Amino acid sequence: MFILGLDVITTAAILFIVSAGLLMVFGVMKIINFSHGSFLTVGGYSSVIVARFGLSWWWSLPVSLAIGFLLGMLVERLIVRPLYARPLDAILATWGLGIIVGQLITLAFGRSVQMVASPINGAMLLFGRPYSIYRLILVGVALFLAVTAGWLFNGTRLGLQTRAVIMNEALARAMGISSSRVRFITFSSGAALAAAAGCLITPLTSVDPNMGVPWVVGAFMLVLLSGSSLLSLAAASLLLGGAQVIVSTFLNPVLGGLTIAVLAALVLRVRPEGFARG
Repeated sequence: MFILGLDVITTAAILFIVSAGLLMVFGVMKIINFSHGSFLTVGGYSSVIVARFGLSWWWSLPVSLAIGFLLGMLVERLIVRPLYARPLDAILATWGLGIIVGQLITLAFGRSVQMVASPINGAMLLFGRPYSIYRLILVGVALFLAVTAGWLFNGTRLGLQTRAVIMNEALARAMGISSSRVRFITFSSGAALAAAAGCLITPLTSVDPNMGVPWVVGAFMLVLLSGSSLLSLAAASLLLGGAQVIVSTFLNPVLGGLTIAVLAALVLRVRPEGFARG
């Protein structure tokens, strides 16, 4: 039971890390970025590139952040910005972009599955039971991400401007706040976080052109439940991620993979605002 509890906590941390970038974009821009999965995949292949150069895995993190941010800048400028007033078209455009990125990665790296060695091997004994050190580290990463994002959102000028745009964009523009600048930084940062998340999960999974697809479905549902709140995202990740672990452990892993989508749909049916504070 203790190991099950750890599985719940670490799974919730991983889901939070994977979903944070998507939440950032949705919270400010009210657009579901369906290319989020492709940014995760780009982060995964950043680890592959770093490994091919014979560098330490830890270089993958800054490399994935930089590549994700640069790609996010290009996508926001060339694809998303002209579609701010047409959110449905923006969703379709990012979905199409995800397909294109997947095909480009296939052309560059092939369809074969690749593995990246974990930077930290071994297990830690907790109450006499071994548990993966790397998964425990990801809990710390999730906490660091939450604290840092909370500080940026609530303790900086950019965060104040971002909150103003979320609450009332027209009024924010009237006060001299550049909503286009806020959106640009938000989308680019969300893409960078997605790429970093893809890098962080590579030691736990294989790397292939479609590696981001299974993750983005769960992230999408969690973000719908959370609105623009990091606290709500943490609660949704813990509750639904915990349910996924329990179903996978005691029933069937295939059913476990459907748990988040099914439960999120049920919650939204009863409470359309999800876990977001009204």
